Amino acid sequence: MFGAAATLRAIAVGSRAQFIEMNDVIAAHELRPVIDRTFPFEEAPAAFRYYESANPLGKVIIKVR
Repeated sequence: MFGAAATLRAIAVGSRAQFIEMNDVIAAHELRPVIDRTFPFEEAPAAFRYYESANPLGKVIIKVR
């Protein structure tokens, strides 16, 4: 790592109990992600350009199948 001049940063995450509680709330309220736009796999470069330039409101999806 030192030879590669990499930067190591710590991130804070919740506990396993908090993760389970979060998933229970998501399931109980049937929360779903907001999807802004979907692209076929063949248009993946266009999807990345859209994500970088359009400031999408939700997720930008690249469909594999």
